[in-house]
This record gives sequence, C-alpha cells and structure tokens, in this order.
Amino acid sequence: MNLVSSRKLFLPCALALAVSFPLGAAAQNAAASSAPASGTTTAGTQATPAARPADVASIDAILKAAYDTISGPRGHQRDWNRLRSLFAPGARMIPTHTSDGGVTTTRVLGVDEYIRLGDPKLKEIGFFEDEVHRTVQRFGNIAQVFSTYETRHAAADKPFQRGINSIQLLFDGHRWWIVTIYWQGERPGLPIPKEFGG
Repeated sequence: MNLVSSRKLFLPCALALAVSFPLGAAAQNAAASSAPASGTTTAGTQATPAARPADVASIDAILKAAYDTISGPRGHQRDWNRLRSLFAPGARMIPTHTSDGGVTTTRVLGVDEYIRLGDPKLKEIGFFEDEVHRTVQRFGNIAQVFSTYETRHAAADKPFQRGINSIQLLFDGHRWWIVTIYWQGERPGLPIPKEFGG
C-alpha cells in the first residue's frame, strides 16, 4: 500500500508507506460468532484486535477496509486497531524502492512498525489511497491480488502517485486475513500495464 510513497515516507496496504525509502447482517453476525478469538500474538507484536465482521467477510470487503483505514485528510487520526484487525499475526508490509542507479530493494515491516512510521507523516500531509483496478487469483483458502492504486493528498486532488499493491490473503474458514502487502510505485520507464489498469 503505497501508504506513504517512496517520495515521502511511504505510508500500504496495498493498503503504502515506503518508510524511509525512500482493504447481510445475518451473515456478519454468523461470521462474528464463528470467528476464532482474537488475541493471537507473535514475538514482539500485540494481540490482534477483533475485526468488524463486515470488514473481513470477503476479499472485496477486506481490501476496501484497508484502503479506507489508511486514508484521510490532514490531521485525521487513523483507526489503527481497525487496520491491525485485518492482518494475520506476523503479517508483513513491504515497500520497494528503486535508486537513481536502478537498484531495487525492499524494506520488510511488521504492521506495528508501519503504523509507528506512517502515523505522524499521514497526519501531516493528508493521504488518500484508492483502488482503481484489481486482478484476483484464488486457490482454496489462499488468494493473491494485484491491486492498482492511486494516491492523493486530498480526495479531490489529481493523483501524485500510482502503483500496484501485491496482496496475499488467507481465508481461515470464517474470515479473511491479509498476510502480506508488497508494493511498487509507477515511475518513468515503468508504467502500469494495461492488464492492471494502466
């Protein structure tokens, strides 16, 4: 999620924060009652907050929730627990950065690290990220999505960045989880292909 593009801090999701480089009521209630209890932890992370059932009921719902959560005007406090609730324990957010010399590298972030780095910058600049195209592949309980995004400083602005969030997801039998968001921004010489909404 270009929760803060590589031009800034990168906050991404899909879903982007390129840190220092530089997504029926009855069905929702059923999902909530059958979902595993939250609170699973991994070393160095906090318990996963309970998700809103509507946020994790489908691939479409979880991606919309991720984009919605990171977006907002200058000064807006994001609901970071809502974002945390979308991610599987141990999930990663991975921006890429290409140097002037043409070398592309990654930075692997946990969700809490992404939040720590992105929160001040997002409030300072205003940040809206919208999905404009999606390609989904699914096999059983796993799915991978190429989610093409546009980012703006205000909802009515022209986009200052476009790119693709590569998002891996898991359906555990009750709800969807984001496992990884791995992204790259469009740049001169690397336009978004037509098959991905370019």
